[in-house]
Amino acid sequence: MKNSGGLRRSKRARTLELFIVSGWLAIVIALAAASFYRRGYILYYGDAQAHLDLSRSIIDSRTPGYDQLGTVWLPLLHVICLPFVRNVWLWSTGLAGTIPVAFCFVVAGTCFYFAAKTTYGSSLAAAVVICVLALNPNVLYLGSIPMTEVVFFAGLALFLVAFAKFRTTARKSWLTLGIAASWAMSLTRYDGWFLIPFASLWFAIAAPHRKWIVLAVFGVLASLAPAYWILHNWWETGNGFDFYSGPYSAKAIQGSKPYSGYHDWALSVLYYGKAAQLCAGSYTLAIGILGVVCAAIKRVFAPLGFLLLTPLFYIWSLHSSGNPIHVPQLWPYSYYNTRYGIALVIAAAFASGAIVSFLPVRFSKLALALPIMALIPWLARPGIGSSICWKESQVNSVARRAWTDAGA
Repeated sequence: MKNSGGLRRSKRARTLELFIVSGWLAIVIALAAASFYRRGYILYYGDAQAHLDLSRSIIDSRTPGYDQLGTVWLPLLHVICLPFVRNVWLWSTGLAGTIPVAFCFVVAGTCFYFAAKTTYGSSLAAAVVICVLALNPNVLYLGSIPMTEVVFFAGLALFLVAFAKFRTTARKSWLTLGIAASWAMSLTRYDGWFLIPFASLWFAIAAPHRKWIVLAVFGVLASLAPAYWILHNWWETGNGFDFYSGPYSAKAIQGSKPYSGYHDWALSVLYYGKAAQLCAGSYTLAIGILGVVCAAIKRVFAPLGFLLLTPLFYIWSLHSSGNPIHVPQLWPYSYYNTRYGIALVIAAAFASGAIVSFLPVRFSKLALALPIMALIPWLARPGIGSSICWKESQVNSVARRAWTDAGA
């Protein structure tokens, strides 16, 4: 009976912890989204408006239906917005995208918390991780608007939880959840396709036996999501890779126009690094670097290694795929895809937990200063203008907003 009572208390404690963490995240994103809505910022990004219009066209257009999914943008964001774009007011205000993306913010933060707790063995470390992450102004903005980054992070966080649990329990249910998380990532952003072989390898290494079977099963099943999208592209256009080489692809939009970083690794690293600094803030990056060192000393390699793969994918895309990043401090001194730097915010935030686990117990409370340090750039320059993601959306939408305002 003692054991049974202890298990019940443990389950109640975990449930309470889940409610506290998810409740705090829900309050944070609700306040942020309300602020952005009151100021009219929800649809500043042209892509945000286009995502909602695409979702709406599936149910309300001259030719509604499946074909309206298109072939370039992956479908998950548009699908989760469907229940809300039916309402004209929610669609026109952008809140039809805010609601599901904000929910993904809560899922992402909650899963990152439990992944960090399992990885570092500390609730305090996990709390520091989600505070550094969830209080970042750029993450809050992207978590309040219909863009794909935070939806992708929800899948990424779910994968980390599944991996951390599988490594300690070897249960097939966690392997299944990892595959489902990979599907979510792969149907949200093409980064997810890049991660599939690494995700398969991570699970195979963690498996106590039959590693080759785990590698093959995960790889084959996770690849069903990209296979579906290639088949979808072929069905719609006759070209399975229309998303990559078709007339509306990023490659076609960029064309042959030169940009810094193309076929230049040094410049690719420089431009992505600058975008990451602007998204994360210098103090968060410093915390992240220190956290990586602490994690290496503690031999906690797997989760951080996986989180660093997405920034590497962006550097590779910048170098080889005609996918530029423009930042205001470097030529051509403009804003374009700066939000890609947000991937390094995730890695730096997760690494901050390693600092907590590295500190002696009597000094562990000092770790509570880490989220405050991470916020220093924004505390020093309060106001929405210091958020690079918002600034990009504002600068690049001036002409479009003037045109739509005149039409209204």
